[in-house]
Amino acid sequence: MQREDASDLLAFLAVARERSFTRAAAKFGMTQSALSQIIRNLEERLGVRLLNRTTRSVTPTQAGERLFQKIGPKFADIDVELAALGELREKPAGTIRITATEYAVQAILMPALSRILPKYPDINVETLIDYGLTNIVAAQYDAGIRPGELVAKDMIAVRVGPDLRMAVVGSPSYFAERKRPKTPQDLTNHNCLNLRLPTHGGSLYAWEFEKDGRELNVRVEGQLVFNSASLLLEGALKGFGLAYLTEGHVQPYVSRGELVRVLSDWCPPFSGYHLYYPSRRQPSPAFALLVDTLRYRRR
Repeated sequence: MQREDASDLLAFLAVARERSFTRAAAKFGMTQSALSQIIRNLEERLGVRLLNRTTRSVTPTQAGERLFQKIGPKFADIDVELAALGELREKPAGTIRITATEYAVQAILMPALSRILPKYPDINVETLIDYGLTNIVAAQYDAGIRPGELVAKDMIAVRVGPDLRMAVVGSPSYFAERKRPKTPQDLTNHNCLNLRLPTHGGSLYAWEFEKDGRELNVRVEGQLVFNSASLLLEGALKGFGLAYLTEGHVQPYVSRGELVRVLSDWCPPFSGYHLYYPSRRQPSPAFALLVDTLRYRRR
């Protein structure tokens, strides 16, 4: 079927349904004479008269009535399917790929997903645990979650959590035989659990401290090196050494007395987690829903 046949058939259906060139022309936003010419062209191509025209009425001929009954429902079905596709487009669905630190996934992303996924079974989320500054565009991720100070300026950043603090912790058994450090410099006398970062050639993460405007980055030493925050926590709980982790990560264990916190006066708050994504990205309904759910709302 030619494209012009489809549009002309729609014009015919409108006239046959309305029994009026005037009303049908108004619906198409064209003149009555233009619509009449379309019907005449269709009749010429088909070689059969479709409409009986008088000064008072317009009625389908036998051929016109047959055509109306046969193709009318088919075009109606097409309209229904197109409407269904429109609803599907607006319904949150699809796969969202996110890179984040382990703690951000546990504390920020998972609680949000628990509110979304049961209601929207067509949304799928893939996460990559990564402590490096992943290029989300090159790696084809939809978004990343990092502390606000690490987000590139050309990205859209949405705050998804409160301010953060770091914490130095060790088990009671570890401190049973060692003095608690009073300053970051005292860490040189302690067995510290190191985190190896994938960035900067896989170097060990330097512990960051600040007090009274004085900043210190301390490269600690110890027997164990991990690339996972959960393993750092496990190592500290087992008494292998001191760990440097997010305050929220260790607070339950500190409250229960399983870990002891030190150097808290050297760990001021800093910018909390932000979800970031390219400014040129056109958010899908699923992504927009996730962003809105993650958005941090101060209480």
